[in-house]
Amino acid sequence: MNRTSLPSAPSRLWAIVRKLTVVAYVVPGGLVGAVFAFVTALLLITAQVNAMQTTVNGWSITMTCGKASNGILVRAGCAQALPMVNLPQEAVYWTTTVDGTGQTLTGSHDYVLHFPPGGLPPNNAFWSLTMTVAPGHLVSNPINRYSVGDRSGLVPNADGSIDIYIQHAAPAGHEANWLPSPSGSFMLWLRVYQPGAAILSGAYHVPPVVETH
Repeated sequence: MNRTSLPSAPSRLWAIVRKLTVVAYVVPGGLVGAVFAFVTALLLITAQVNAMQTTVNGWSITMTCGKASNGILVRAGCAQALPMVNLPQEAVYWTTTVDGTGQTLTGSHDYVLHFPPGGLPPNNAFWSLTMTVAPGHLVSNPINRYSVGDRSGLVPNADGSIDIYIQHAAPAGHEANWLPSPSGSFMLWLRVYQPGAAILSGAYHVPPVVETH
């Protein structure tokens, strides 16, 4: 009867070494490839976000999101910039983390958002200005006010303009138009529902947030 010959000890050792060599090279290579693909995807998505946004007076807006015809890269960019966004005809969203000069918004400074007479966001529903801190939480404050808008009883100036006071401490004599800020940095969101034609055409621009002294 023939016996199947067994590999010698050196042969078995060499086979193990070859397997370990393959693992040593292939596994790290796969990990590096996965990391490279992940970083590349993030860069592409960030580039897409920047490409589809328009920024004026420090306020950024996109009119691209929410459309069924959007490709996967555009959808990924929208998911990063504006999760759960509506079609522009239903709602538009401006965001900013800087004032009109490009300086980061922070509760250590006082700001005013001035809408000239007739300069409020045109709409067929309503608008609101909301403040958040990373990663998107509302700002806790002593008067439990988290947004202001056309339904919050803003008091106009004598000429019909509207000033919204964005600051940490209450503005004396202007409490009705006060949106409390945290002590640190924050983001502003201006939402307009059923926006007017001037917004949809890009003709309307939100005024800059101005630091007061």
